Amino acid sequence: MTAAGISLAAIVIDQAIKIWVKTSMYMHEMIEITPWFKILFTENRGMAFGMELMDKLFLTSFRIVAVAFLIYIIGKQIKQGIDYLFLICLSLILAGATGNIIDCLFYGMVFNNPPAPIVAEFVPWGTGYDTMFYGRVVDMFYFPLVEWNWPDWLPLCGGEHFIFFSPIFNFADACISCGVIAVLLFCRKQLQAIMK
Repeated sequence: MTAAGISLAAIVIDQAIKIWVKTSMYMHEMIEITPWFKILFTENRGMAFGMELMDKLFLTSFRIVAVAFLIYIIGKQIKQGIDYLFLICLSLILAGATGNIIDCLFYGMVFNNPPAPIVAEFVPWGTGYDTMFYGRVVDMFYFPLVEWNWPDWLPLCGGEHFIFFSPIFNFADACISCGVIAVLLFCRKQLQAIMK
């Protein structure tokens, strides 16, 4: 129940944020909350934080297999008496992966893709901007914490503008990242037990 509750809550929060952004903002529109925290609507076809390293169909299929494996691991660990912190971490990772899978599977089928400054709308099933498996993941959180220009005399990067933490990400990405970091920091024994 704990695993299901955490995963379901995180998925609902993730999808609520994404649907609000997609139906309230046009592509690349930005809302400045503070100078170092902005809501910037972007979409990507790839992995977390906007990276595009693999074929879209392969990536979506891999995510589905990973989610099935996580569900299996969580079920197995619950039967064996899972550590509570480890359960929370796995549930966050599961929720994040599922949230991004929902975008990939269904957003192309149920949303249109109008040019800015028009915002997207729900459309009848199958009449959206792409086919199943090829939907784009909605990203919005942008934290340009520090910015500067490199001195002109530096080789390679001289004179270029630098932004510390420029990736744009979503709530699902944050769930995955927090879950993985917490597992690596606090649950190494449990992780090693799974690997055996």
